[in-house]
Amino acid sequence: MTLTGIGDEAGAPLEAQIQAVQALGWKHLEMRNVQMDGWPVMNTHDLPDEAFDRLVGRLAEAGIAVAAFGSVIGNWAHSVEEDFAVTEGEMARAIPKMQRLGTKFVRIMSYQPRVDADGRDLPDQMEGERFRRLREIKRRFDDAGLTCVHENCMNYGGMSISHALRTLDAVPGLRWVFDTANPCFNEDRDNPGHRQDPWAFYQAVRPAISHVHIKDGVWNPSKKDLDYTMPGAGQGRVADILADLHRTGYDGFVSIEPHISVVFHSTGAGDTRDPEQKAREQLDTFVSYGRHLAALMQAAAA
Repeated sequence: MTLTGIGDEAGAPLEAQIQAVQALGWKHLEMRNVQMDGWPVMNTHDLPDEAFDRLVGRLAEAGIAVAAFGSVIGNWAHSVEEDFAVTEGEMARAIPKMQRLGTKFVRIMSYQPRVDADGRDLPDQMEGERFRRLREIKRRFDDAGLTCVHENCMNYGGMSISHALRTLDAVPGLRWVFDTANPCFNEDRDNPGHRQDPWAFYQAVRPAISHVHIKDGVWNPSKKDLDYTMPGAGQGRVADILADLHRTGYDGFVSIEPHISVVFHSTGAGDTRDPEQKAREQLDTFVSYGRHLAALMQAAAA
């Protein structure tokens, strides 16, 4: 298993992302959002050519390869009812950039769940259209020699184990990126009113896993979200999953996504830290998280 991390969790500027992985002694970044000098923060596949040229050159100078693209293709912000041209444009921008960087994996999703005006899931999730789109997305990347990995997140395939398995059945050969903490905050549509079981979800999709995201946390009902923790300290079964990945011969990337850049500090009205201090703490937390995970992986392999 090879450690990497989603770079913007260390900071939006590319230099912060490079600094973080170099501090950890890693040789790979997972690119999601990035800020290049003179341009706003945006997903890597949306960078203008000049900005992307600079990114390519800076990564080469630093000796850092790109493990995966965390694209926005079919993600929780996209509806399955929107014009497919939006997705086609994202693919057209992502594919040549991935090829230039020698990146194999692209994270995709299966579009946001359809809900009514009160936020309740609609009975008709337009599965046929979702699966048609996913098959076309996969075909486009396959033809380019690239691999789609679907994430269990706030999308159709992340709604429950049965939704995930229907997605895998309907899109032959689709691979999976398993996120350890996403089941902890996602409602289980197979068992309404309850959160998903990360271990059961992991076991169900294990044969399709080609990439892994590590985050962890404890469900907080009062805010309807997780209190994010260091890996192994939450409900994501991180240590168990790492041990099983080792036991079953997984040899891909394990990518950190901490979500806890201010976990040790107040973030309310009393938070008087300046932006530079916050940026330093975000980078330092990313590095600390990576070191925690490295220790867990050593224990899993023992």
